[in-house]
Amino acid sequence: MLKEFKEFAMKGNLVDIAVGFVMGAAFNKVVSSFTGGIVSPLIGLVFNADFKDLKYVLEEGTVNDAGETVGEVAIMYGEFLTNVIDFIIVAFVMFMIVKGVNSMKKKEEPKEEAPAGPTQEELLMQIRDELQKQNK
Repeated sequence: MLKEFKEFAMKGNLVDIAVGFVMGAAFNKVVSSFTGGIVSPLIGLVFNADFKDLKYVLEEGTVNDAGETVGEVAIMYGEFLTNVIDFIIVAFVMFMIVKGVNSMKKKEEPKEEAPAGPTQEELLMQIRDELQKQNK
């Protein structure tokens, strides 16, 4: 069983997927920092607030002695929108990478079709002609 697992784990496709997964995770951090450090502040200028902190408060909380709000119920739509922007950026970049890789692949030349053999009717006609020759 260990030998079978080793063969499975060392297949080229699985290793490629693992490398792609690690690179994707690292790329996601780059995109998150781009969105959080550049995109969100620019969008935040429109709302006059930090974009990630945008929320719709359903129930007000109380402020404790440390200045923290406790018991607040809110919908954090700013953080959700930030994650949607991250996803769109990652999806677009991955689309462009796949498109570039596909265009770089050597285009397969069309294979020559095998010469067409005789049709069923032609074979039957040949058999008929041979039988007629033998009967004469």
